[in-house]
Amino acid sequence: MRRLSFLACLLASVISGCAPNADTPLADPVVVYLVRHAERAEDGTNDPPISEAGLARAQELAVVLEDAGIDHVHSTDLKRTRQTGAPLVEAAGLAVQVYDPSDLPAFAATLRAAPGRHLVLGHSNTTPELVAALGGDAGEPLEDGEYDRLYVVVIPARGPVSTVLLHYGAHDPSEGAPMQMP
Repeated sequence: MRRLSFLACLLASVISGCAPNADTPLADPVVVYLVRHAERAEDGTNDPPISEAGLARAQELAVVLEDAGIDHVHSTDLKRTRQTGAPLVEAAGLAVQVYDPSDLPAFAATLRAAPGRHLVLGHSNTTPELVAALGGDAGEPLEDGEYDRLYVVVIPARGPVSTVLLHYGAHDPSEGAPMQMP
C-alpha cells in the first residue's frame, strides 16, 4: 500500500511540476483528492454509518494518503462521509470542513482559490460532478456498488487541469480483502 501512496504523491508532483515556460516561477498548484464515501451499513435510516468493509476502506484511504500532505479535509454532513475520512483526520490532526453538496460550482470555486492539498469526501452522484466542476475528467459515472475510485485533480496556477484516476482497496465489496500491490 505504501507504493500506492507513493504513486499518488509522485503523480501529483510530476503533473504539477511542468512550468508554462522556463522564465515563469511556478506557483504551487491546488491538489484535490476526491473519493466517494466508503461502503455504508444498512440500518434503515437516512444517515447510516459505514459498514465493516467501509471501516477497512477508510483505514486504507488513510494509509494511501498518509504521505500526500493533505492540508484540508472537506465532507458532506453525513455519518458515512465523515467516518470515511476519520482515520486520516485523526492521524493528521486536521479539522473537517463541511460543504454543501447542493452547490458544487460554488464549492469548486472555493477549492480552486484555496492553496494546498485537499481531500473531499462525497457521494456517487456528487464526486464525479465535482471533478468536472474543477475542470477535471470524471470518466464514467460511478456504479452503485463502486467505492474504490480515488481522483487526483491538479489545478496549476496556469495551464490545464490534470486528472489522475486511481483505485484503492477492494474493487467490489464481495471481494473481501483490499487488493495488494505486487
